[in-house]
Amino acid sequence: MEEKSPWQRREETERDNLADSLERLFTDVSAMVKGDLQGTNNQLLLLEKMNDMVAKEYSGYGDVASGLRVFVEQLNEKSRSFDDYVSQIDAIDQQVKDFEAVVSMLDNYVAQLEKKVQSVCHSLPS
Repeated sequence: MEEKSPWQRREETERDNLADSLERLFTDVSAMVKGDLQGTNNQLLLLEKMNDMVAKEYSGYGDVASGLRVFVEQLNEKSRSFDDYVSQIDAIDQQVKDFEAVVSMLDNYVAQLEKKVQSVCHSLPS
């Protein structure tokens, strides 16, 4: 076996050091990429869970909206049943206004009559 020169030994040592450094570099880069991908995966899982929660929340709102729609339809039906009463109330209100106008005219007429009676009573010789 041939003995290696110090130069060759140094060159082999440098190659071994370079190989070790490259192996550590690739291992570290691989770990960094793996960690980055794991972080992205975790974010996607969180987003998926958030989407599921929002979907459940909004499905409940759909049920509420459907219930409200039925309630509004029932209120509209009841409102329509009161339309006759509302028209009767409007007619009564108009009659009351007309009656108040007649009462006001009668009140004015009575006031005028009272004045005439008083003037006649004062003008009579006592």
